[in-house]
Amino acid sequence: MGKRYDERRSEVRIRNVIRMEEEIVNRVAQSSLVVFDLEDYFPNEKRVVLDISQWLYEGFVLREKEFRAALKDIDWSVYQNQLVALTCTTDAILPSWAFMLVSSYLQPFAKMVVQGSLHDLDKAFYQKVIDDLDFSQYLDQPVIIKGCAKKAIPEESYVMATQKMMHYARSIMFGEACSAVPIFKKGKK
Repeated sequence: MGKRYDERRSEVRIRNVIRMEEEIVNRVAQSSLVVFDLEDYFPNEKRVVLDISQWLYEGFVLREKEFRAALKDIDWSVYQNQLVALTCTTDAILPSWAFMLVSSYLQPFAKMVVQGSLHDLDKAFYQKVIDDLDFSQYLDQPVIIKGCAKKAIPEESYVMATQKMMHYARSIMFGEACSAVPIFKKGKK
């Protein structure tokens, strides 16, 4: 009786497993959710930080004549098609025109120049991307703004994207389709 009973139990288990396999449905794939992934727009260009303290006397004092001469001697073409963040890593007190002057040398070569950190550069980059994107494809669609990026996406970019997306999407969620957090839902007209 023991062996036969075990065989029947095994058959029942196998039938249940087969039934469960047939019933598994990927509802995420079948849903009308549209994924907006900021990582798709991450810059391909090289991102660099350019510290202007290297052209200051002892890293702190801007002597205009020497500063201008140092800038003229640089091969600015090395920044061709790069994204550049201008900064000063010392506690030097600098006039605004110092960054302006450096940016005027970079402008013919660099794709983008900002004053600040690499994070500031990324924010400015994403602001431009989001401003230039056509969001009409998301009109009246349920949208997930994808989280969990592998690249360093500035958190401010998610706010920028949400603000623009709200004019188009029927609803906005954040995260992954399997565990999305509701952010916005248009009211009924």
